Amino acid sequence: MKKKWMFALLTIVLGLILGACQGAKEDENKGGDEKKELKFGINAWAENIAVSNMWKILLEEKGYEVELKELEKAAVWTGVAQKDIDIAPEAWLPFTDAPFWDQYKDNVVKGDAWYKGTGLGIAVPKYMENVNSLEDLNKWKEELNGKIYGIEPGTSLMNLSEKMLEEYQLEYELVPSSEAAMLSQLKESMNNEKPIAITMWNPHWAFSAFDIKYLEDPKEVYGKPDDIFYLTRKGFEEDFPKVKEWFDNWDMNDDQLGSLMKLIEDAGDPVGGAKQWIEENRDLVDSWMTE
Repeated sequence: MKKKWMFALLTIVLGLILGACQGAKEDENKGGDEKKELKFGINAWAENIAVSNMWKILLEEKGYEVELKELEKAAVWTGVAQKDIDIAPEAWLPFTDAPFWDQYKDNVVKGDAWYKGTGLGIAVPKYMENVNSLEDLNKWKEELNGKIYGIEPGTSLMNLSEKMLEEYQLEYELVPSSEAAMLSQLKESMNNEKPIAITMWNPHWAFSAFDIKYLEDPKEVYGKPDDIFYLTRKGFEEDFPKVKEWFDNWDMNDDQLGSLMKLIEDAGDPVGGAKQWIEENRDLVDSWMTE
């Protein structure tokens, strides 16, 4: 009889322990994200690569699996709209990416802005002292070989630059390339103090690495400053409530973003540079990722 009583008591105790463990498990997961795999859609702009690798590291520290898919900007928007992409860190609105927004706004979700006050335009070295406006460029056609060096075709910056040539009646060729190739051309020209004109945007580490300036745009072809927002697919907030909260807390200024991009550029490695920046700015990133 005593053995039966002891067995019954042991069964009750074990049941209570298991129940408590299960309750703790449920409390631990409460408010968390059931899904743990995330697909980012990114393009090849320096700040996009920088913040995407930063978030990949931060999210993997929290147990998520993050895939970064590098695509043309149009493909990023399409992927989010079709729910093939969970999140895109960068949408320049209300001006630069307006064509994409007009096309996809019913099928994507715009999150909060994480950077305020962007810029777009044509930049030249500051030693080109007599070139201060886009209206000056035709006078420098010979010195510039009739070329403005750009980035990937089809981007908003390149489309606006094509429009700019028409608006200012500039007899120039807009040379499509990649960001890396364009900046290599800039570095070579500046090392030899030769004239050069390039498409440029900020935020960008080039403004701290090179002594360059925007040309004035009196016709405002490039529009007024944008803010940078993140985009998600529909249903993202229900699947990833914690990530949504963290991204809404995310905010960076010129110094913070510029230092991240510069570390990555100096390291020659997005992952290594981003890891170093995170360790140097742990208080900042912790303030975004409140539990």
